[in-house]
Amino acid sequence: MDNTDSKELVARFEEKAGEDLNAFLQRKGALDAHVPVCPDVEEKWSVIARAYLPDGAREFAQYPVVSLGWMMLTGMAVAFYWDKDWEAYASRDDIYEELRDRRGYDNMDEVIVNDVLGYEGETADKVSALVAECASRVYGMLSHEHVEPGTEAALGCYIAALHRLYLAGMAMELNALGYHMSKLN
Repeated sequence: MDNTDSKELVARFEEKAGEDLNAFLQRKGALDAHVPVCPDVEEKWSVIARAYLPDGAREFAQYPVVSLGWMMLTGMAVAFYWDKDWEAYASRDDIYEELRDRRGYDNMDEVIVNDVLGYEGETADKVSALVAECASRVYGMLSHEHVEPGTEAALGCYIAALHRLYLAGMAMELNALGYHMSKLN
């Protein structure tokens, strides 16, 4: 597969994954028909992805759903920070590391769901289950691409999957915070 084919494959995969996640989250009632966006949170993606990639890639072989799901949770946390006090977080390039280092990579779900977002009990369980379901869906989509492991295309599809999960987490949390987008007439 040449570089152009690889880039096209990754772009198609990312678009398909984004459409699937949005439709799934809308069916689950976690997103409105018009998906919320937040350029400030979206702009943090490259810094967060660069910091996350060594941890996520290391975990992917044994725990692919965790590797993918933790990025969705990170998107939720960054959206929460945006709503809470973006002036305090906008210039920070260590948001991912701060989340991870509170109790380690393995416990990021509890840190984000409970400590950052403040979900408890049944609500926390529902959010965690929904994130796991989204990550499982995307992992299934990655598996069906039949991309050779260790290739540029495989890495590109993994990063595209993380990006779409980050954006889905952002949108889901913005929706939960009351940001319901509607078209202006």
